[in-house]
Amino acid sequence: MNYIWQHSEWPEFRYNLADMDDILFVFAEETGHISGILKGTTNALQVETLINTLVAEAIKTSEIEGEFLSREDVVSSIRNNLGMAGKPEPVKDRKAQGAAELIVTARNSYAAPLTEAMLFDWHQTLLKDSKTIDTGAWRKGMAPMQVVSGSIGKEKVHFEAPPSERVPAEMAQFIEWFNATAPGGSREMTKAPVRSAIAHLYFETIHPFEDGNGRIGRVIAEKALSQTLGRPVMLSLSRTIEAERKKYYHSLETAQKNIYITAWIAYFVQTIIDAQIQTRIMLDFTLKKTRFFDQFKSLLNERETKVIQKMLETGPDGFEGGMTAKKYMSIAKTSKATATRDLQHLAEIQCLAPSGGGRSTSYQLRIPEN
Repeated sequence: MNYIWQHSEWPEFRYNLADMDDILFVFAEETGHISGILKGTTNALQVETLINTLVAEAIKTSEIEGEFLSREDVVSSIRNNLGMAGKPEPVKDRKAQGAAELIVTARNSYAAPLTEAMLFDWHQTLLKDSKTIDTGAWRKGMAPMQVVSGSIGKEKVHFEAPPSERVPAEMAQFIEWFNATAPGGSREMTKAPVRSAIAHLYFETIHPFEDGNGRIGRVIAEKALSQTLGRPVMLSLSRTIEAERKKYYHSLETAQKNIYITAWIAYFVQTIIDAQIQTRIMLDFTLKKTRFFDQFKSLLNERETKVIQKMLETGPDGFEGGMTAKKYMSIAKTSKATATRDLQHLAEIQCLAPSGGGRSTSYQLRIPEN
């Protein structure tokens, strides 16, 4: 026996939560913190946080799979799908459109039972216009579905999924389990992050599609989390997973070889908590950003406003490398002399903080810590 699905007890996972009280308490605490902050903010700030979260999820879930989407197209597609655009904004990148549409669709239908038709629809949405993938259908064929790394001739097989002919029955059993463990189900699971962890591992182990399993598996994890909490979660699992991608794949590979999955659950619950913390940081930054912009907006000209807004869009991590005269010229479409003069003005009014000197001078936002 090499893999978890070959175990005689599959899919009756074995785990022990006895030592997880502390980490599950932290999850509950972070859930409360985020809910409290959201309740205390304006509707506009809640919407901004939602958009930032969905954009991060759509972009990062694709980056985990080695695809890099246009942020502008992802933002436009999410705004379109949320019905926030007066008229539909143009979206050139079809992959960005598919990823964004999937994230919003799944969020809007979080409470609905999982069905085969829903999964097929998600798959078709994600892989729009694919010429090589049979979308909206379980994988077929005799070739084994393997996760492989290494160069040709030196491949390492990390995991092999159940044969294609087993997928329809395996997925029927998975869907039954998912709905039975939902609120009010015959096997209801009340610990949201535990259910989410198992749902993700279970789905990824079956690997039912020819492509897109990772992205849909992360949507399923968030659906499980939202269902059990009773509301859509405000976090991006993919952003957290992508930050430590190797750890994720190692944990998943290890879990897929043993019916005892306590270590996997501990890892995944911590990942969810880290995602919650990232959301809380983003919320805090959004509040500070609003106060910051309100403080300076009457002092800024049109060019300066455009540049400051661009810097604020980057989030808590800040504008990579700081703002320079060259970057300012590119964003504001202006001359070097004007860019230098504007940057000096922004430093004088203490909107930006300069560092370095001469041609190496760069500027960061002076957003207060409190």
